[in-house]
Amino acid sequence: MTKCVNIVKLSVGTDDVAGLAAWQDTRHAQTDDGYPRHITRMWPKREAEILNGGSIYWVIKGVIQCRQPIIRLDEVIGEDGIRRCAIVSKPGLIRVAATPRRAFQGWRYLPADDAPEDLTAGQQAEEALPPELSKALADIGVR
Repeated sequence: MTKCVNIVKLSVGTDDVAGLAAWQDTRHAQTDDGYPRHITRMWPKREAEILNGGSIYWVIKGVIQCRQPIIRLDEVIGEDGIRRCAIVSKPGLIRVAATPRRAFQGWRYLPADDAPEDLTAGQQAEEALPPELSKALADIGVR
């Protein structure tokens, strides 16, 4: 049986969850059929596990703050002729328990058991804390 694995990725240049959502609403960040995508150089070797219910968890300002279920991986050939991977996800961001994460290059696998929990429906509706405060609270174990 194939298990599930997630991807964790830095959202470079994003100040908060709303900023990531705004970027994903741009035509440049979408597939031809309107889904948000992130293009990366490396194709995941654990594709079957990712497509078995995995999500992309977004790190914003040093904290995992939200996720999106991954629906497929698309091949994209750049103008330079190099094959790349577009990680295509469901629209909308699901906020998760703030979890500190140090900076890294590219993306990393995130086992399902290590993934932050989704916020409750009531918490999803609340205004998000400023990233600096969210990180400070997560650093001391308050989520």
